[in-house]
Amino acid sequence: MKVLIVLTSHDQLGDTGRKTGFWLEELAAPYYAFKDAGAQIVLASPKGGQPPLDPKSDEADAQTEATRRFKADTDAQAQLAATVRLDSVSQADFDTVFYPGGHGPLWDLAEDRHSIALIESFIAANKPVALVCHAPGVLRHVRAADGRPLVEGKQVTGFTNSEEAAVQLTDIVPFLVEDELKAKGGKFTRGADWGSYVVRDGLLITGQNPASSADAATALMAQLRAA
Repeated sequence: MKVLIVLTSHDQLGDTGRKTGFWLEELAAPYYAFKDAGAQIVLASPKGGQPPLDPKSDEADAQTEATRRFKADTDAQAQLAATVRLDSVSQADFDTVFYPGGHGPLWDLAEDRHSIALIESFIAANKPVALVCHAPGVLRHVRAADGRPLVEGKQVTGFTNSEEAAVQLTDIVPFLVEDELKAKGGKFTRGADWGSYVVRDGLLITGQNPASSADAATALMAQLRAA
């Protein structure tokens, strides 16, 4: 089994002067869900090389068993430092793709034509796609085979408006994930703020927030095994 994980290359939080990037737990938890199941993992990002880590996700209160394991894992750290360029990967080489969040993807991956085409190609090949937290926002321009928005009529979730308000970034982000998924026709549902909540609709798996990362990866693995 071969899994592609797509990370952001964007490190600026709007015009605030603060840094953003990918959220550590949202990479670490799925990484080990896949690795411990025997999967081969490839990390990619738009620019390749070391993707930016959201500094908030590296603070003490954001750490989990998976993040501590990841930071102590020299092989994982070497892999992270050398992500492949997103425009060099092909759906044909993988069984599935997973998108961690963090605020970074709202700026780059959501508008990246390679990412859009990649997701469309996975769906067209009947391969599952999973995205967590802010990453479901990268579906905003993704289309189904009939040209309609991929999320139209589908059960989806992602970082909620109330969670964005709680981190005081509602007016900073380029768009709100919840509002955008609804605007594209998605049937948006949610759990409690900061609790794990995962939705599956056909080939599409979405998770609400960092706490949903492990469960989203587990749901993805279950779907692959059942295929």
